[in-house]
Amino acid sequence: MAQDWQALTNITRGASILVERVRLADRDVSIEGSFEPPALARLAAEDQVFVAAFVRCHGSIKQMEKYFGVSYPTIKNRLNRIGEALSFVEIGRDEVPSASDVLKRLEDGTITAAQALEELNARRPT
Repeated sequence: MAQDWQALTNITRGASILVERVRLADRDVSIEGSFEPPALARLAAEDQVFVAAFVRCHGSIKQMEKYFGVSYPTIKNRLNRIGEALSFVEIGRDEVPSASDVLKRLEDGTITAAQALEELNARRPT
């Protein structure tokens, strides 16, 4: 039987984790590697519940106040704190990565030297 995600977050107590094996539950397929959990899964269990409630309330802070029995500033402060813990993904924006980001990914092995050169050359003005 699979363990609950909350049990895992309780065991790790906020420490950084890497998932090294994933098994598809309904198939006899396993994938091994080094996978970082998504940002939402890295939040504390209470914050995950808070985000889920916020989505269920369709982003209504007024409903969140009633649901949690706290004031507007308390909800806003918690949203701000959680928001700071999550990276923002900008969709459709062609942003040139910084040289340090390119070099870090090269060092990590997530891109090849040729890809790094291509990205670094794209940074040069034409």
